[in-house]
Order: sequence, then structure tokens, then C-alpha cells
Amino acid sequence: MMKLNVFLMIVCLLLFSLYACSKEEQKQVPVVTIMTHDSFSVSKEVVSRFEEKFHAKIVILKSGDAGEALNKAILSKNNPLADIFYGVDNTFLSRALKADMFVPYAPSHLDEVDNALRLDSENQLVPVDFGDVCLNYDIKWFKDNNKEPPVMLEDLIKPAYKGLTVVENPATSSPGLAFLLATISRFGQDGYIDYWQKLKANGVLVTNGWKEAYWGKFTAASKGDKPIVVSYASSPAAEVFFSETKLTRAPTGVVIENGSAFRQIEFAGILKGSSNMALAKKTMDFILSKDFQEDIPLQMFVFPANKTAELPEVFKKHASITRQPALLDSKLIDTKRDVWIREWTEQLLQ
Repeated sequence: MMKLNVFLMIVCLLLFSLYACSKEEQKQVPVVTIMTHDSFSVSKEVVSRFEEKFHAKIVILKSGDAGEALNKAILSKNNPLADIFYGVDNTFLSRALKADMFVPYAPSHLDEVDNALRLDSENQLVPVDFGDVCLNYDIKWFKDNNKEPPVMLEDLIKPAYKGLTVVENPATSSPGLAFLLATISRFGQDGYIDYWQKLKANGVLVTNGWKEAYWGKFTAASKGDKPIVVSYASSPAAEVFFSETKLTRAPTGVVIENGSAFRQIEFAGILKGSSNMALAKKTMDFILSKDFQEDIPLQMFVFPANKTAELPEVFKKHASITRQPALLDSKLIDTKRDVWIREWTEQLLQ
């Protein structure tokens, strides 16, 4: 009996020792936290490959829309909530850099990124993806109504397009702000309000956000009555990819030339005060690697910043990139963004 008790005691000690070692190993697994917006998405397989390679764990901290997430990062910069911030776009780039909360770092594969996307020479924030905000139109609606779809921003103020367009409020919507900036780029700071007043007179509808506009008012995606909507040049690819029936052609077209599309570029950077700087740098290397970059299109329906990343077939066939993006200097945007939004609000909503 005594031998059995001794044996059981030894077994219990061994099991406890193994449990303690296991718990200790779990504690020792390094963690890298990525703070980002609610639209961020990455496949589990890609995350697993990183975690297995570096024996680490990735935690994604979603923190609201892009502007809200950036505000939280700025407010907590002296005691950062994460190691990396993903999702600063070029409409907030100067504001993010002005907060002085990022560590300069040039990740591996940065030389594979188009120089036109690299807006921060110190590499505190490096480009990770991009997409063009533009007008989308319902191909079938225009065919059924024997009308020509628009080809430039100026078309929307013509009598033939009266009451056909829905846009998003730039004060509450990221694509709404991007479209406002496209009109400022196209018509100038002295001419954009006149353009919007003509749009208003021509029956433009304004919604608070993209979902309400696209899924609630756009004829190609809802029972709405607006065959023109502000969305993305990659939206047709999403329509095909998520279609319940196999499509060979997207049901929607895009207006991307003549300076009508604004290029949104997203950036990521290492936050000062990162608790694991070495792992944060490896994570930034990984974000620009083909492994992560090739996952971006079908996760977030934007284009990868790495030029060597292979695009999925649905993107090759149905997503578009403008040759003439409407760009504004990020410092000018930072200086005038609130002024432009206030002017727009006063003229369009009051």
C-alpha cells in the first residue's frame, strides 16, 4: 500500500511539473499586438504561418473606424496599447506623423513597393496597401434605361443624371472624405463648392456611410433607386467573388479616369514604447512579404503595396487601378481637412 502511495505521489509530482512547465512555456511565448481599424482582416492561415515561424502570437486589436483608431493611438501614445499600428491612410498621414509616436524602420521588401506610395521619407509609416475611391455604376440599369454611364465627375451635374447619384458624408465616412478630396483635386479649392452646389441642385443623395449608400440605395446591390454610388474601383471584383451565381462579368462599372478617383494609401508603423521591438520589426517585415501581401486582396479588397505580390484572378479580371489618380499633398490635407469638411457641411447639409 505504501509503495502504491509513493508511486501515486511521484505521478502527481510529474504531472504537476509538466503542467507548470507548460504554463511557463505559454507565458514565455512572445506576443505582438497590431492596433487597427474594424475593416482589417487577415486569414488564419497567414497568421499561423507567422506564429509558427517566429514561435510568437499575433493579437489584433480592432479599435473603430480608421479615424477613431488613430485617435485612440494618439491619446495612448505615452502608454501604447499595441506594438504596431496598421491603417493610417494618406488623409491622416501628416497628423499621425505629427504625433511623433512611430519608430523609423525600413522593413524587408520595402524596395518592392512603388515609390509613388512611399510618402514618408523617414519610414516611420510605410505603405501596406492601396485602393481607388471612385464612382461605381449599375451596368444593367443604364442599358435598360438607354442611357450612357458617366465617364467623369462633370457628368453628374448634367440634367441627364439628375437624381441618379448617392454619395457618403465626408464627415462620417472614409470613402466620402476621399471622394470630397477627389472633387477638390479636380476643381480646386476655389471651385469644388460650386461643383457640389450643382450636384445638390441635380438631386444628389447623401448618406452617413458606405453600407447605407451601397447596400441601401445602389440599384445593383439593393432595392434602392440610385444607379451611381461612391465606392471602390475593386468593388466589381467583390461583386463577382461573393456572387451566389457564377459571373463572367461584373454587374458594376467604375469611373476612374479624368482625375475622378482618389487613391487611398494605407500605412503601418511600429509604435514607440513597443514592449518587443525585435518582434515588432519582424512583423513589419512579414506585413510587406508576399505571404501577407497576397492575402490582402480577398481579405480587404484593396491592392497590395508590394509590386511582386501575385493578384488573384478575380482581381486581375474585375478590379481596376486608375492611371490618373486624384492626389493631394498629405500636409495640405492635414491643414485643410477640417475646413473643407466644415465648408461642405455648411453648403450641402444646411
